[in-house]
Amino acid sequence: MRHFFKTVLGAFIGTLLALVALFFLTFAIIGAVASSGKSEPSVPKSTILKIDLSSPISDQARESFSFNPIAGDAQYNSSSSLLKTIRAIDAAAEDPAVKFIYLRTDNPALSLSTMEELRTALVRFRASGKAIVSYSKSLGIPTYYMASVADKVILNTYADCIFEGMETSVMYYKDLIDHLGVDVQLIRHGKYKSAGEPYISNEMSPENREQYQVMLGTIWNFFVEEISSSRQFTKEDFLSWVDDLKISNAQDAKDMGLVDETWFDDQVEEYLCSLFEVEKAKDLKFTSVKDYAAAAVKPDTKIKDKVAVLYAGGEIVSGNAGNDGSIGEDFAKEIAKVRRDSSVKAVVLRVNSPGGVVQTAAEVEREIELLKEDKPVIASYGDYAASGGYWISCNCNKIFSDKTTLTGSIGVFGIIPSFGRAIKKNLHVNVYQVATTKHGSMANGFQPLDDDEVAWMQNMIENTYTDFVGRVSRGRDIPEDRVDFLGQGRVWAGADALVIGLVDEIGGLTSAISYAALAADLDNYRVVEYPLRKSMMDRLTESLDHLSSKAKAEKSPLEKTKVWLENLPEPQVIARMDDIIVK
Repeated sequence: MRHFFKTVLGAFIGTLLALVALFFLTFAIIGAVASSGKSEPSVPKSTILKIDLSSPISDQARESFSFNPIAGDAQYNSSSSLLKTIRAIDAAAEDPAVKFIYLRTDNPALSLSTMEELRTALVRFRASGKAIVSYSKSLGIPTYYMASVADKVILNTYADCIFEGMETSVMYYKDLIDHLGVDVQLIRHGKYKSAGEPYISNEMSPENREQYQVMLGTIWNFFVEEISSSRQFTKEDFLSWVDDLKISNAQDAKDMGLVDETWFDDQVEEYLCSLFEVEKAKDLKFTSVKDYAAAAVKPDTKIKDKVAVLYAGGEIVSGNAGNDGSIGEDFAKEIAKVRRDSSVKAVVLRVNSPGGVVQTAAEVEREIELLKEDKPVIASYGDYAASGGYWISCNCNKIFSDKTTLTGSIGVFGIIPSFGRAIKKNLHVNVYQVATTKHGSMANGFQPLDDDEVAWMQNMIENTYTDFVGRVSRGRDIPEDRVDFLGQGRVWAGADALVIGLVDEIGGLTSAISYAALAADLDNYRVVEYPLRKSMMDRLTESLDHLSSKAKAEKSPLEKTKVWLENLPEPQVIARMDDIIVK
């Protein structure tokens, strides 16, 4: 009877998995057919370029699909390419078909550095003589930073206005870890290296607080200066309004001169009609910036010479990263491929990484060094170029950074958790080890390192930190003792990184591309991007293969426990900064 029920249950699960697989396959086929029949976007003879900041923009365009078989819920998400968006804005400035830009700033799905580069492109557009009209239904610091670039700043009559400044919060877990009985050992070099701090402490260290305060202060001052320079008030006035909570509604914002009008939707439409010279809102012709980029910004494939943009985005991981938004050993192979391509005359390394595994970072940097022997390599920093992200790029010919980029974090750490005490405390299970040598059970996940093992790990950390400092010293032509002073794991805002010599120039991705072309003495070139992102169809097919493999690899609880234990991490040296959220 038990065998009968087991067979029935297995058949039921197999049928369920088959239905899920069928759904994925059906969705993929429908999507492929729909996209094949979709016409190319076109630009009307007269149009308004619409930029909605709630639509995600990332370094590389991305697609994602998720499906909940129980709820029957499927979601498709996509983001636009930052480079194509900026090039579309620049092209629109010269295109007589585009009359002006209509900017919607609510709920921006953008990082700080992306907003900075996008706003710089909007400043260029406005300098061409064409207007920008922004409309918001709520205002906060990031929203207003973008809206303030416009010629006409409009706010909904009943908009909420929250101007509280900037802050970031860090959660500390030591009380929870102690309660669970987990032992965590942090071994590091750098008094500012805070990535593992929340696991060994209940409060923020003075050094960590100092670096956060300076970094956030620099970014905040940049935002305030950009906002005040765009409007008719002083920096001091704006700061006093924020500190004294003077701005709470649309009328306050208008009285202070932050916005030009407080209107309802229909009044905004009337104003747009007057600018576009039509009588009714239905006659307004909008083109999204994504569609405009697809229609108007196309590379000339007949041009042979190329500037390659290599996107080094995400955490640096062991092994191959595949297509999951991280940097692995396969990225080093992408660099080698670009090096061997004789039509690529210059390279921009676009870094957007908080760091990660040192071994992979060293392999990537080695390929960058080989690449530099053949062609100029220019670094462009996005949100992060920290720790391992700085490691792989500090030896580039020139480094461009946004003012809001989180940069540096020259430091190294290793974090070793052990769960033996937690297993005994919570599961009432005793674990015993048998080893052939004194340290045969080191970092097995069950017991803390002893004093000799801690010293061994500390020596690894010190050697790696010394290597890191030496690489930065050679790449940036800064004495090692100065690098050590600037390092210690400290994170700098890009504006400060320029002052202390960790970067060469403030500028975005397009500035780095222009400089790379200049360095290669190119007058006529096209931009190519690496690595190539897999299509949605390819990733859905991979998902089906993975689903099929999981169905075949049915494991008992004991086998699953064995796999989990085998995958516990060996001691690793990590060059990574902690996660920082700025609101």
